[in-house]
Amino acid sequence: MTAFNDESGTGDALRRALGVNRRRFLSTCTAVGAGAIAAPVLGASPALAQDRGRGHDHGRGHVLVPPGKRGIILYTVRDATARDPLASDLPSGFREVFKQLARHGYRQVEFAGYGQHANAPGGANLGSVAGAKLLRSWLDDYGLRAQGNHGFIPPSWPLTSADVDTFKLNLEIANILGMDHMGTGGDPTGSSYPADWDVAADKWNALGRIARREGIKLYTHNHDSAYGFLLDGGPLDAQGRPTRSSGIRKLEYFLKATDPKLVWLEMDIFWAHVAQYKFHTYTAHDGSTREKVFDPAGLVARNNKRYPLFHAKDGVVSTTNGMGYDMVPFGTGVIDYTTFFSRVGERNYHNPMVEDDNSPSATDPAQSLREAKISYDNLAALRARRH
Repeated sequence: MTAFNDESGTGDALRRALGVNRRRFLSTCTAVGAGAIAAPVLGASPALAQDRGRGHDHGRGHVLVPPGKRGIILYTVRDATARDPLASDLPSGFREVFKQLARHGYRQVEFAGYGQHANAPGGANLGSVAGAKLLRSWLDDYGLRAQGNHGFIPPSWPLTSADVDTFKLNLEIANILGMDHMGTGGDPTGSSYPADWDVAADKWNALGRIARREGIKLYTHNHDSAYGFLLDGGPLDAQGRPTRSSGIRKLEYFLKATDPKLVWLEMDIFWAHVAQYKFHTYTAHDGSTREKVFDPAGLVARNNKRYPLFHAKDGVVSTTNGMGYDMVPFGTGVIDYTTFFSRVGERNYHNPMVEDDNSPSATDPAQSLREAKISYDNLAALRARRH
């Protein structure tokens, strides 16, 4: 990576756009400048991450994530919900995991399906009306609220009657669980072409209309690819498809193509930062290479009500994995969540769900719930900086 010359003004303009201070900007660039990382900026310095992880105020301002908004997606502790209660003294199945998460301090959960170990109370599959009633009783017992699910999105388009019926059943389950939102863990389409995103927008508007009638907000979840650049012009390939870009990102196009009263989004902040690392230049319609730095917090701030949920994942800098980051428990990495949550604001609207894909361990069965506690403490410790 070419080092930014802060005296020229280029570095100052970039760090202001990304909401970082000069010390952190320069230290991050120095840390990764000689490596394989080509992104303009990664995240906060490890020193800042460690400071915010201690949970002390140190004269900073208001709490950035109110107690009632501190959540976790259950995928993070999937080994615990899948654990055989007859073979372990550790928390096993949804009921015991809810109890432990409530002890940690969490007040919200996002489901990643309704399966658990067959020997846990309620059996293996609670993805039914009866199962949802049981889950709701446990959530209520431990003061937890369900705030979403990565569940069923019909694969058909136009929609088949069978898919619509299954979708409506999932909406009924969401209502029993008390969710305001229901969604999916995948992108609306994996394509890079506007025509395919137009089809996806039509489908999601239709699904959002069904969900709205049931009182549910339908959301889609991003990975890094969705914040890559749309191919929407320039010479056509052999299949008649465009090969160059206007600089519009795929999910930004989707935001404009969908009805804000019908379709919402959940930003995975980790993958958005991976996108910042991976997708910072594009080939314009005229063949020139242009730079356009992705600003995740800026996108949310411009579309704040469209992003009711976040996945709050953290990462440490990686120069070898092609993504720019390795995932770690929340608050132990370098992504600057203090700046991110401060910039997006609306702290009583957004619902951050802690996630770490790597928390389950084959050799340490207690790890995922232990790291869930670490992540909660670090989320709760976030304070706005006083100026």
